Amino acid sequence: MSYKLRCISCGAIYDPDEVEYTCPKCGPRKGTLEVVFNYDEIRVSREEFSPERDMFQFEKLLPLPKNYYKVPLRVGGTPLYDFPRVAEKLGVNRFLVKYDGVNPTASYKDRASALAIAKATEKGYETIYAASTGNAASSLAGLTASTPHLKSVIFVPAKAPRPKIVQIKVFGATLVPIDGSYDQAFDISMKIGDKMGWYSRNSAINPYLLEGKKTGAMEIAVQMGYKVPDYVLVGVGDGTVISGLYKGFYDMYKVGLIDEIPKIIGVQAEGADAVKRVFDKGEPFEPIDMEANTIADSISVGKPRDVIKACKYVKASGGFYVSVSDEEIIDAQIELASEMGVFAEPAGSAPYAGLKKLVESRRLGKDDTVAIVVTGNGLKDIRALEKRFEIVPVPPDEEKVLEYLQKSV
Repeated sequence: MSYKLRCISCGAIYDPDEVEYTCPKCGPRKGTLEVVFNYDEIRVSREEFSPERDMFQFEKLLPLPKNYYKVPLRVGGTPLYDFPRVAEKLGVNRFLVKYDGVNPTASYKDRASALAIAKATEKGYETIYAASTGNAASSLAGLTASTPHLKSVIFVPAKAPRPKIVQIKVFGATLVPIDGSYDQAFDISMKIGDKMGWYSRNSAINPYLLEGKKTGAMEIAVQMGYKVPDYVLVGVGDGTVISGLYKGFYDMYKVGLIDEIPKIIGVQAEGADAVKRVFDKGEPFEPIDMEANTIADSISVGKPRDVIKACKYVKASGGFYVSVSDEEIIDAQIELASEMGVFAEPAGSAPYAGLKKLVESRRLGKDDTVAIVVTGNGLKDIRALEKRFEIVPVPPDEEKVLEYLQKSV
C-alpha cells in the first residue's frame, strides 16, 4: 500500500524510507508522525469484514507490504459486550464494553506490538525494544516469543506490577528494570536503542503503533453493523491508544464504511492528567509535563509522548477529556466486575469511572449510545483491590461454615 508520513505539528510530508520515527524539524515530542493514505486508491466493502476475524482483516487499511509478517498468535477480534441493564441504570440509550483483556497477553497493546513486529521484520531488524509501564512490555515480549527471528529488550520501572514483570520474564525477553519512573525508562531506552541500532516499539515515537491500535475502533464499527456509538471513552496515558481510536474511525469514514465519527472522550487519573491539562489550555497545543501519581499504572504517565496527536484528534472528533480520582477508578473496577463480569485493570476501568461522572453531571444522557474500551485484564494488577478485600479463613467445621454463610449471603 502507498502511504506517506506527515508531521502532526508542521505538516511536513515524508516518504516512509525518508524518516524512521519523528519529524527532524519538530523533534520527538511535537514532531510525531501520522500515516496518511491516498484514500481514493483503497477499495473496500463492508461485506469483506467480520466481527469474528482478527485485526489483520483490515490489511487494506494498514501500512503493510503485500507479503508482510503476521504474528502466529491471534490479535484482535475481541468481544464487544452489550449491557442493556447497565444502560438503563446509568440512564443512557445503550452501553457497550470493548474488552481487549482477551488478547494474547491480555491487553490492547498487542495490537501495536503486532504491527511493530511486522514493520521490524519488513525493515530487516533483529532486535526490537520498548519502554513501558508494563502492558506494552509484556505484549512485545509475548508476541516476539512467537516470532523466532526477533529478540526483544524491555525497559520498565522496577516498581511496575509484579504480574507484568513476571510476564516479561516468562516470555524470555531481556528485562531492564529501571530504578525510576516510566518517563525515565523511556528516555534511557531511546538512548540505548539508538546506540545499539535496535527497532523502537516506543509509544508515539513509532508512527506505526497507532496504526495497530486503530484496529480496535474498526472492530467496534464492524461489530455494530457500521452504525457507530455517539461516544467512545478510553483511559489515556501517553495518548497513542486514544489517537488510534480516532484514526480508526476516521479511516473507515474516509473510505465510506461509516457515515460519521464518534466523539472520543479521554479519561485520565487526577494524579496523571497531563494530556487533559494541555487539551483544556487550548490551541496551539504545547506539552505540559508533571510528576505522575496514580494507582492506574498503565496510564501513570507524566510526560506523554503523543500529547499533540491526542489533543488534535480528540478535538477533531468533537470530544473532550475528563479526570477521575483513584477512588473512583477502583469503585468502577469493582462495579465492572461484580455487575458485568468484566475484570479490568485500573486503567481499563477508568473510562467507566469517567462515564459515571459524565452521566451524573448530565453531560451524557438517555439519547446517547456509549462504548468504553477496557484495555487490560484485571489480573494484570490486583494491588489496589487486595486492600479492599480482607480474606479471613473459615475453619473446616460444618457449624462454623453455616454460621459464616448466614453472615455473608
